[in-house]
Order: sequence, then structure tokens, then C-alpha cells
Amino acid sequence: MVDGVYDKDPHKFDDAVKYDTLTFKEVLEKGLQVMDSTAASLCMDNSLPILVFSVEDTDNIVKAVCGENVGTVVTN
Repeated sequence: MVDGVYDKDPHKFDDAVKYDTLTFKEVLEKGLQVMDSTAASLCMDNSLPILVFSVEDTDNIVKAVCGENVGTVVTN
């Protein structure tokens, strides 16, 4: 429904800011609803990065695989 992780719901707030990168610690501390806290903790513990992006634009899948800057990367 969105093209990355924002500090607040971009559908409700015009001043929502999109993050290009985040750490799992920031996701948990800020209470961002990227995923549930258990999933975020498991990814953090296992050093499994995630990429949050919109699949409405099917070109984004190819861009992501090619390493282009699309969405938000969440890492340790």
C-alpha cells in the first residue's frame, strides 16, 4: 500500500517522511509498523535484511533485484 517505511501513515498525513534506510533497533524503538515486533527481532537476531517496497509498480521487483534504490532497507 506504500512504497517504503514512513514515520507515520502517508495516507493520513501529508508531512509523512519516508526512510531510505533503518535499523531493526530503530523500527522497534520507534514502533514503526513495518512488521510485528517478533518478526523484526528474528530478522535482527539472524542478520536478515529486508527491503520494503511497492509491488504495484512491477518494475520495482527488477529494480530491487538489480540493486537500485527502491523502497526502504531495514538492516542491523
